[in-house]
Amino acid sequence: MERNTNLITKSRAPMVVGLVAVVLSAWAGVAHTQDKKSNGTAPEVIIYASELPESALYEFDVWKDPASPGGTLTGTPNTGGNLDPPPENDPHVKFTVQVQGGIPYRCWIHMKVGAPKGVSNANKFWVQFSGAVNKANKDVFAPRSASYLTAQGPTKQGWAWVSCDLEGAKSPSESLIYFKTSGEVTVRMQAGMEGVGFDQFLLSPAKFLEKPPSEAIVKK
Repeated sequence: MERNTNLITKSRAPMVVGLVAVVLSAWAGVAHTQDKKSNGTAPEVIIYASELPESALYEFDVWKDPASPGGTLTGTPNTGGNLDPPPENDPHVKFTVQVQGGIPYRCWIHMKVGAPKGVSNANKFWVQFSGAVNKANKDVFAPRSASYLTAQGPTKQGWAWVSCDLEGAKSPSESLIYFKTSGEVTVRMQAGMEGVGFDQFLLSPAKFLEKPPSEAIVKK
């Protein structure tokens, strides 16, 4: 009888070990899923002006600034003239980014407010996105349309993180950006005033959804 008991105990040992392994694996999977939910799956979208090709710039110049990522920013010359909003094809920058569909994003621009001249305060951008929808799933902010967000900077010269807002919005949530599907979209930043510049563009689904970055440079 003692021999039989030992045999039964030994035969059950691999089963017990296997069961423990399954339980631990399942627990690890749940923990991983919870971690993904808590941290979110959509990354921050960060574009440095210094990394944009020349083909992305239309009537924009490249300026040197040691405070900017890569030591450069891009902006428009200031003749003191007036610029019109989209669909007018005034000076602009165009590039593509990867986004996740169905989640809200907040748009921020690290703006260099230039010296005022003529009718220009050198502190405004208009921003548009392909594939963008509002919370009601209606198409908005399409490039070269009359729908856009406005990044209105301060009058004080220098650097500032400026949000992209819907003019006339009654709450900050109306300025959030959604996308129909995940994948590549086109961003079009049109100068709202001559002399304005920028060195970083940010689309945030989480970290900066409510407040702007506190640091001058957001690291990728």
